[in-house]
Amino acid sequence: MTLFEHLAELRSRLFRALLALVVGSAVGYAVFPWVLAVLVDPYCQALAVLRPEDSCNLIALRPLEPFSVRMKTSVVIGLFVAGPVIFYQLWRFITPGLTRTERRYALPFVVLSQVMFALGIGFAYLVIPQGLKILLGIAGPDVETLLSANEYLSFFLTTSVAFGLVFELPLVLVFLALVGVVKSHLLRAWRPYAVVIILIIAAFVTPTSDAVTLLLMAGPMMIFYEFSILAARLIERSRRKREVA
Repeated sequence: MTLFEHLAELRSRLFRALLALVVGSAVGYAVFPWVLAVLVDPYCQALAVLRPEDSCNLIALRPLEPFSVRMKTSVVIGLFVAGPVIFYQLWRFITPGLTRTERRYALPFVVLSQVMFALGIGFAYLVIPQGLKILLGIAGPDVETLLSANEYLSFFLTTSVAFGLVFELPLVLVFLALVGVVKSHLLRAWRPYAVVIILIIAAFVTPTSDAVTLLLMAGPMMIFYEFSILAARLIERSRRKREVA
């Protein structure tokens, strides 16, 4: 394919991914009232420990804030709903450069990418209440925190998406190993640098600055990195056996 043909192919894939996102966002807009109760639950859990007598309702500070909150949440829901289509379009764009054997991994990678993204969001759902307990209570009982819907949901959705993307790390490394970009011995040699980078990323992504929450974020990333090294070794061993055969 020429450069212009590649650009045309990229435009086509981006359009399909964007169309899937629009449809997913429409679904998110429709189910927003039911999803909102789930999103607010971590805040209610934290508030039940700090101030059991208070209600956990969020407030709107501007007339357009309820609409912007619903739209923002709908887009994130749409991103999750359209995830399989988006990952599939990404995979289809890069498959022309892969071998026939490597193309067979398309469906497993699309499915696993969605599963790992969902696991990341689920893990964030467990971590966020613990972070909120620290953030809301760090100033003491004399400071009463009233969260606006926009501030809270932006915090929750950003953290959840960050966790979801972090959980894609092993898939990215395994894919790079499949196409021969990285080798297992290089991943082992990069381990000390990877640990430092993981801790830095975890420090930026985690909602609080306490060591427990940071380790809850960095721990899975380090486990994923070690898993990627093992997967790369298995891929290289299988490739050597095929070459000998």
